[in-house]
Amino acid sequence: MTTATVLYQDSETPVDRARVEGDRLWLTLAELTEVSGWQLKPEGVCKEEICVPVPDARRPALIRDEPSGPLFNLTEFARMIQQPVAHDEKHALWYFGPAAWDWKSRLTSRMAPDFALPDLTGRLHTLSELRGRKLFLLFWASW
Repeated sequence: MTTATVLYQDSETPVDRARVEGDRLWLTLAELTEVSGWQLKPEGVCKEEICVPVPDARRPALIRDEPSGPLFNLTEFARMIQQPVAHDEKHALWYFGPAAWDWKSRLTSRMAPDFALPDLTGRLHTLSELRGRKLFLLFWASW
């Protein structure tokens, strides 16, 4: 067991008893709920009004019974719901992006989400005020 940090949506949660096996992150059921809001229920893995059934064929990859209690493979679940995952092994850091049902609908409109950025003089501009014009956006990061 190792200490891992999980970035899930807008929260950062340290997990003291995470079990890391390669690219797999195993959590206790309590940690699963604390980190992500998902809960294992008889009808599947549920969060608010969404419930994802666990197919029998995928159950061994998702849930492992241990003497101390069941463990849940959060990275395998992310694959199942087509949720992007990034893992920094050196720092035991995991990032989980939005599930497929969140990001796939954004792609169908072919419309970038609105955002605001300042120009070199500090005046704020939004993408929506420039709709209908041709734009060239350049993003750069030092890391």
